[in-house]
Amino acid sequence: MLRGFVAVIMVALVGAASSSQVEADPIVRGPGAGSYQSAFMRIFGLSQAPYGFVRFCETNSSECAQDGREEARLDATPERLSELDAINRAVNRAIKPLTDLEIYGVTEYWTLPASAGDCEDYALLKRKMLMARGWPASALLLTVVRDERGEGHAVLTARTAQGDFVLDNKVDGVKIWYKTPYQFVMRQSYLNPKVWVALESGQPSRPASLAGVSEGR
Repeated sequence: MLRGFVAVIMVALVGAASSSQVEADPIVRGPGAGSYQSAFMRIFGLSQAPYGFVRFCETNSSECAQDGREEARLDATPERLSELDAINRAVNRAIKPLTDLEIYGVTEYWTLPASAGDCEDYALLKRKMLMARGWPASALLLTVVRDERGEGHAVLTARTAQGDFVLDNKVDGVKIWYKTPYQFVMRQSYLNPKVWVALESGQPSRPASLAGVSEGR
């Protein structure tokens, strides 16, 4: 779980949210009469990388390297969306949901899971499996959200030409990001997987913890 860097990230995100917008994606019509949503998450500056992620990169440098396709956005064809769905379901069913404390005796430990893990471990494994199938690193971004209960949670964002899709260990189906019940806090930069950026969460307050495992999964 992402608890070790909470105090730092709360300060960093508040500052990032009040700074000038760094990158904004085009606004497109979403579901509902008179409702507008962006197909792409909006970026509002740099953020502090999760402590567990930093430690993961120190021991798994190849998993945090750029691959020369930093601007790549794949088309969300039916075949690619089916691939996202298949990987999401397969990992969700193969990995047992347990906290880092239950498995390793520590509050935060990011790793590629073998049989059990928490939310960020699911996301790391999905990212690795999709990259092995040809997806670029810039299209697969680890993301921290506030979930439907207001708790910290981690998911994988698949960045496509048609929008940002979410692969989630709580839900087997892959959804466009704005159709999830989440508030989006921060994610990896598509320009550099070691850099994290702040997202618009829709709320001025930030979660006390930024990742966890739901009792349901």
